[in-house]
This record gives sequence, C-alpha cells and structure tokens, in this order.
Amino acid sequence: MSAAREQEEDDSNGDNLHPVQPQQASQAPDTAPNGGEVQLRLPVSEDGTSVHQLIENCPPLDTNSLYCNLLQASHFAATSVAAERNGALVGFISGYIIPDRPDTLFIWQVAVAEGGRGMGLAGRMLREILARPACRGVSHLETTITPDNEASWALFRGFARKLGAACADTVMFDRERHFNGQHDSELLVRIGPFSPVGHQRNTD
Repeated sequence: MSAAREQEEDDSNGDNLHPVQPQQASQAPDTAPNGGEVQLRLPVSEDGTSVHQLIENCPPLDTNSLYCNLLQASHFAATSVAAERNGALVGFISGYIIPDRPDTLFIWQVAVAEGGRGMGLAGRMLREILARPACRGVSHLETTITPDNEASWALFRGFARKLGAACADTVMFDRERHFNGQHDSELLVRIGPFSPVGHQRNTD
C-alpha cells in the first residue's frame, strides 16, 4: 500500500513550508510539539536503514525489503523526502513520476513517527516534493488507499482541497483479483489537475 495508515494529524499548515536541501537544513526549521526542529531534505542512500526502521515502527504500513528502501532513498530521491529532527528520521515519503505519464506523481508510502505527529508534517512533505524541479511538469498526484484508512483519506482529500483540485477514486488492486483475498482492496486516488506547486509559490 502507498498511503499513510498511521497519520494522526492534518496538513493545515502545509502552505507555510519552505523546502530545504541538506546543506540548508539549519535555515528553515519547523518546531515539533515535543521540542526540536524538523528539517525537510532530499533523502540519501544512507537513510535506507532508518527508513526501513521507521516503516516497521508505523504499523500497519506494509514493510518492504531494506534493499527497496535503499533504492527509494537513492534512485527516487528527487521525488521523495526525509524529515529529520535532532538527527533522527521522523518522517519519510517515497514517490516517483509514472514513467509513461510524466504529468503524474505517484506517492508510494507516507510514514510519520510518533515524535513528528501533530504538526501537519505529512501535508508539508507532500507539498515539498511537488515544489521540486523534478515535479515541474506535474499536474496530477496519485496514491492508493484501503477503504477503511480514514486518516489517509482525510490527508489526501484535504490536500486536494488545498490545491483546489478534484479528487476521484477507483479500484486499482482488487482484494480477490489481485491479492487473492489476503489484503484489502487498494483504491487509486487521483488528484488534479492543479498548477505546479513551485509556480504557486513563486506567485504568492
């Protein structure tokens, strides 16, 4: 599954994000409720083990192999984001541009640790990715969510409202047809069209 089952916060202050690169991390902090500054940055391959542990600590997110997480943090770094507080990874989103649809960003997984919740971090991470040069041509966002994942529905529907974009859903992977009854159906959520987020910031 791709969306964040463990989210317990909204993205109400997502519009206030100023993305930072690793070398700029000290210039644009966000303060977590329990102290410390949260920095958003491009992931690097060395984040792979921390990403793997973060997802394991955020049930019921589906875990992947460590090798998969290493690839997410390296090959897909331009469309993923790491959130760090006091040297620890407190949030991670993996995503990629769909190969035959360069106008669409697919969000693979969203994970936020307990220490990073309650501050709209998930929504701000989404916006940070969309503001990247790699997403300059993106006008649609997709993810999949299980029917009972109310927190993820709230996150992505709220994000669509902030973008002023339509939000539609259809079955992508069916419980019986694709999962042989071993996993809930995954509904494809499609948000868009919307103006490039980087352009929106430049005109604010």
